[in-house]
Parts: sequence; structure tokens; C-alpha cells
Amino acid sequence: MIPKEILQKVRQIEIRTKHLVNDVFSGEYHSVFKGRGMEFAEVREYQPGDDIRTIDWNVTARTGRPHVKRFIEERELTVMLLVDTSASGEFGTATRMKGEIAVELCALLAFSAIKNNDRVGLLIFTDQVERFIPPKKGRKHVLRVIRELLYFQPAHTGTDIARALEYLNRVMTRRSIVFLVSDFLTTGYATALRLANQRHDVVAITITDPREVEIPRVGLLELEDAETGVELLIDTYDDTWRAEFRARSLREREERDRRFRTMSIDVVHVMTDRPYIEPLINFFRARERQFR
Repeated sequence: MIPKEILQKVRQIEIRTKHLVNDVFSGEYHSVFKGRGMEFAEVREYQPGDDIRTIDWNVTARTGRPHVKRFIEERELTVMLLVDTSASGEFGTATRMKGEIAVELCALLAFSAIKNNDRVGLLIFTDQVERFIPPKKGRKHVLRVIRELLYFQPAHTGTDIARALEYLNRVMTRRSIVFLVSDFLTTGYATALRLANQRHDVVAITITDPREVEIPRVGLLELEDAETGVELLIDTYDDTWRAEFRARSLREREERDRRFRTMSIDVVHVMTDRPYIEPLINFFRARERQFR
């Protein structure tokens, strides 16, 4: 039995995202993703005006007359939400935790997808694949996806993006749009990410809290790594330590983004202290320009 408060949260998220889906993201989503996937329809004899790049040379050689392949826009797309629910998601020094923002982002993307008659699936992961929900259509299915994200209690605390991507490649044989939602506070996933992006259209959504980049001067501070349990006592009045922390954090993020660029993976950067609307809109508009 799903607790009443979870059902209320699902309804609240649906209400909050409804305006954005109907008035903002539905059109953006359609223009960016619809028509990008094409499926084979038939081979027919060449007609004046046909693109010569579509000539099927095997059939042409066999029949002695030029034939072309005809493709049509895929009637539906598949959207997969890969969501990192490791313990580091339970961190946030602004209005909400990283995990809470991830749920709302996924709800927005899922409702945009079903409004365009696409299928939506979910893969929840930590350092294990915790839950897989195969893609389906419809509002009822999306509400189930949101309930899972809100209600699910992971069995593990760590992060293994590579394992999640490898699992995705095993179970999803059809090309999909994959939104990988994580704080990416881990390593060792480059090869798996490259392979996944060769088979699917992967979009990385990074969620970062400002205190993961810069720590203010507040005196002695006891920190604990949520995934490993390692504790550390630091003196934030130590300006050298704070500067080194900031430089290391920025360096790691720059390296991560460089890796995304070399793999031609689009990325959406979300901060917990700022609305996520603007980076999402910027992503859609930039992507649309690529396909003009």
C-alpha cells in the first residue's frame, strides 16, 4: 500500500509540471526529438527528384533499374530515465535536495514524452541496478514512474554509472533517448558511456549543490561522505584549504565536461540553488539549432 503522503507528492509534482509541459516544453521536446529517428519503409523504383544518396545499390544491380530506399519518421520514440539514487542525492544546502530536483526533472521529461505519444521507461541505480521499469505509454504509467522515484528505498548507497549503462545496453535493443540524471561524483564510466551513446541518444543531466564546489568560512565543520561514511573535520577559516577544495572541484567538473564533449554528449547543468527551467530551455534551443 502506497502511503497517502507519497500520492499527495505525486499529485503536487504533476500539478507543478503541467504548466511547463503544456506551455513550454511540449513544443520544444517535439521539435528537438520528433523526426530524428527514421525507420525503413520500402524499396521502390527511382523517380526523378529522388535523393541519389538513398539509392539501394544491391537492388539496383539485381534488377538492372535504379531503386531507392524510403524511410518514414518513427511513429513513436522511447525515452529512458536513468536516475542515480545513491546516498549523495540526499544532500542539499539550498531549498531542496539533489534527489528531489531529480524527481521533478524526470516528471517534466516524462510528461513531455507522453504528450507526444512516446514511451517512457525508468532505471534506478546506485552501485547496483535497483529497479527497472520497461517503457510504456500513458499518464497512468508516468504516475507510476514518479511514485517509484519518490517511494523507492535503495538497498545500496554507492554509485556505479558504468553498471547502469551496461545493463541499459543489454535490455534496450531499440535506439532510445536516454536522460542520465546524476551528480556524477564518481569515475570509471567513460567506456560504458561511449558505448551507450553509440547505440542511444544520451543526454547527461548533472545536479550540483553549490557547497560541492565552494565552502564558506564558517569555522570548524564536520563532513561525512554519504556513500562511504568517511568523516572529516575541517577548518573552513583555512583559506588555503578552501582554495584548494574549490580548484579541485572545478577541475574535476571541467574534466567531466570535456569527456562529454569528446563523446558528443549533450549536457544540462542544474544547480540546487537555481531554477532548473533555464538550463533545460537552453538545452532544447541549442539542440534545435543543431538540426536546422
